[in-house]
Amino acid sequence: MADFFKKIAACCYEMGVRFRHFLFDTGVLKSEKFDIPIICVGNITVGGTGKTPTAEMIVDYMSQHYHVALLSRGYGRRTRGYREVSLSDSYRDVGDEPLQIKFKYPQTVVVVCEKRVNGIRRIMAEHPEVDLIVMDDGFQHRYVEPRVNVIVVDSTRPVEHDHMLPYGTLRDVRSSLDRAHYFIVTKCSDSMSPLDRMLMRKELRHIAYQRIYFMRYESLPMRPVFADARGEGVPNFSEVIAMSGIGNPMVFIRGLRLHYRVVDELRFDDHHVYRVRDLHAMERMLDQHPDAYIVTTEKDAVKIFGSRKVSERLRDRLYYVPVRMTYIEESDKDFLQNLEKDVRGD
Repeated sequence: MADFFKKIAACCYEMGVRFRHFLFDTGVLKSEKFDIPIICVGNITVGGTGKTPTAEMIVDYMSQHYHVALLSRGYGRRTRGYREVSLSDSYRDVGDEPLQIKFKYPQTVVVVCEKRVNGIRRIMAEHPEVDLIVMDDGFQHRYVEPRVNVIVVDSTRPVEHDHMLPYGTLRDVRSSLDRAHYFIVTKCSDSMSPLDRMLMRKELRHIAYQRIYFMRYESLPMRPVFADARGEGVPNFSEVIAMSGIGNPMVFIRGLRLHYRVVDELRFDDHHVYRVRDLHAMERMLDQHPDAYIVTTEKDAVKIFGSRKVSERLRDRLYYVPVRMTYIEESDKDFLQNLEKDVRGD
């Protein structure tokens, strides 16, 4: 019975989404173009497709050629309006992902603003040196017409088999993918065959100019969440407790199991706000597994790092896994170069 009502709600939601697209397509609602090039990084599903690592990859590369600003809504923050992210900010004021990007690229202008048009105008007014804006998670916004749309797709959750919210995880209709210029298929396994890639290309690509790239997460060496931790690292095959507050932790946990003994898991919802009771839950897990380390994601580490109520034992046992995007074997490797050409208008 619950599924029946979810299907009804999904049909109503889809009708609303299609009507909104109709208003934009017919010009009733207006999309604004800007002189400054804008790269939109988005998706059509909720939770954990890999937008942030993709945005970081683009910021990292484009910063070699442009003065880049990153604009995000700042999902989950308790503030509203335009706000420039600083290294001293709390994730609760600016959002976890924008703060993570600011920590990784401190010289980059990072701004949160739910009204993207206003955000772009203020970036242009207050930072005239900026000549490229990466707009994180703005594909559904449509009040801004970007120069390039980069759509991120989770290989473990193909969109063609998904359904609209709340019955599935789609927050936009599949036909909106026609506006994509690039597809980045993330979380690909090393064993993904050329046939698998061919089938996914056939399912995603509807317009001749669309390009599709296949990538995976590469885990970098673990780092302590707290720089003053007295631990000496996490040796291979140690006992670890996998803790995550991300949309789809499957790949994170799978990666840990390659090199460590995952003895327990602690899962929270995406964009989880860590509270004292969560720290107590971590303490209890360490009581149950006294030799284990708690290993979390980079996004979660940004949130825990700012807490003043983490015990000394937790500080010494908390580690995180940085990740970066890499192309899987035999996949085309010219994404960033082609993206730069499109930004220049070549």
